[in-house]
Amino acid sequence: MDQMLVILKNDLAELDRLAEATEQFGSRNDWPVKVVYRLNLSLDELVTNVISYGYEDGAEHRISIHFSYHEDHLTLVMQDDARPFNPIARPDPDITQPLEERGQGGLGIFLVRQTMDTTEYERRDGRNVLTMHKKIQREVPQSADGDTGNKNR
Repeated sequence: MDQMLVILKNDLAELDRLAEATEQFGSRNDWPVKVVYRLNLSLDELVTNVISYGYEDGAEHRISIHFSYHEDHLTLVMQDDARPFNPIARPDPDITQPLEERGQGGLGIFLVRQTMDTTEYERRDGRNVLTMHKKIQREVPQSADGDTGNKNR
């Protein structure tokens, strides 16, 4: 099992650090680049929403994201002390409508739902807790001659 904890300040400048940590975690677990990209987009959207809309006091707050990867299963647990907000209770936007006719927001949460296999929300001890799960199969590294080492082709 591989684990990592990232603790961010409620500052948009911290998003670069989160992206770098996600890329390193994905790389050391041999995740496909496309999966790491989608996870980064999802986490960026979630953290941006918390920072932009969750705090009204102007004080410094902490947002934590715990990564756990075991037997092709990723679990992400994001916690913050922002005002209560259940992002998965929001309905999916109607992406068939023209942009001008759609309500504002919701595309980021839609992206998270499309990226993750399951998402669960709870308010616990004054904190928003969003737990996300995704099955991720490792990439099979290729040798210099393109052989994956798989003899059962």
